[in-house]
Amino acid sequence: MKVDYIVVGCGLAGLSFCEKLLENNKSFIVIDNNSQQSSVVAGGLYNPVTLKRFTPVWKSEEQLATALPIYKLLEQKLNSTLDYKVPVKRRFTSLEEQNNWFSASDKKGLKPFINTDLFVNNNPYIDANFKLGEVFQTGRLDTKKLIENYKKWLSDNNLLISETFNYDLLILDESKVIYQHITAKHIVFAEGFGMKQNPYFKDLPLSGTKGQLLTIHAPELKLDYVLKSSVFVIPLGEDLYRVGSTYEQKDKTNTITDDAKEMLLNKLKTFVKCDFEIINQVAGIRPTVKDRKPLVGKHPTIPNMYLFNGLGSRGVMIAPYVANQLFNFIENNGSLDTEIDCSRFF
Repeated sequence: MKVDYIVVGCGLAGLSFCEKLLENNKSFIVIDNNSQQSSVVAGGLYNPVTLKRFTPVWKSEEQLATALPIYKLLEQKLNSTLDYKVPVKRRFTSLEEQNNWFSASDKKGLKPFINTDLFVNNNPYIDANFKLGEVFQTGRLDTKKLIENYKKWLSDNNLLISETFNYDLLILDESKVIYQHITAKHIVFAEGFGMKQNPYFKDLPLSGTKGQLLTIHAPELKLDYVLKSSVFVIPLGEDLYRVGSTYEQKDKTNTITDDAKEMLLNKLKTFVKCDFEIINQVAGIRPTVKDRKPLVGKHPTIPNMYLFNGLGSRGVMIAPYVANQLFNFIENNGSLDTEIDCSRFF
């Protein structure tokens, strides 16, 4: 089999790059073993404002302008509702936070996204005495449904090999790469935290941050927006809510823990004042980098080998934007944003 690309990994990074290949009539095959769960278990929020410190997300306008049309096309392609236009509101805990919110609204990169009209909390089961601030152009992408349906589409079109990639079987040549029966012009590794097992890129500073989330059933809550306080509360419909997330540096497994559950519950109960039932708990390792920017680009010595990784906790917004950058870099000799080019560490 001859193709233009081998893509290793089918999370948000991998599928975004596949869509770019399809858009440009490039042939490819995807190899994925379902080992990395961060994209699947993610909360799926896209939000252009960092709500801890009221700062703009890097290139948020460009990211949203690229990502949202892609997800709309994927909804049509996969015949699934994936993108839910749900508001995000920040719970203030003091007058100082309110003042900081108003100050942030005049900052470059934040003005289009911050509503300076504060909201009075009328929900009897939410403790929010200092009002709520709203972020514009936000939503939730059902990442689990997206990835599952996308893999099915790939499989139905004979574009997916569901197995663990064996690096020992990769044969490298100046003009091509060969993997078992596949000959390709390029190979792109989009493995998430699995990159730590990749002999070609494992020394890059991908630290990985474990995140755990709960799903709760709370019939009395009746929340129709995402509420951000010490944790996010994300409405899923049918009185279900996702609560998260933790940020754990030492544990690099997808195993759920009681400690994380208790931490999330303790934070949740400080502002949610109704009964609820825990339905589910999930965990995944976010592919995070010490400077909080992706790892994208070309291997320093091996022709035709590329990396698409390090999307962290904002993969929904950033993946399509970075996919455009990488494709243009490979096919059109374009440049990468210096902040994301993995050569900054080589």
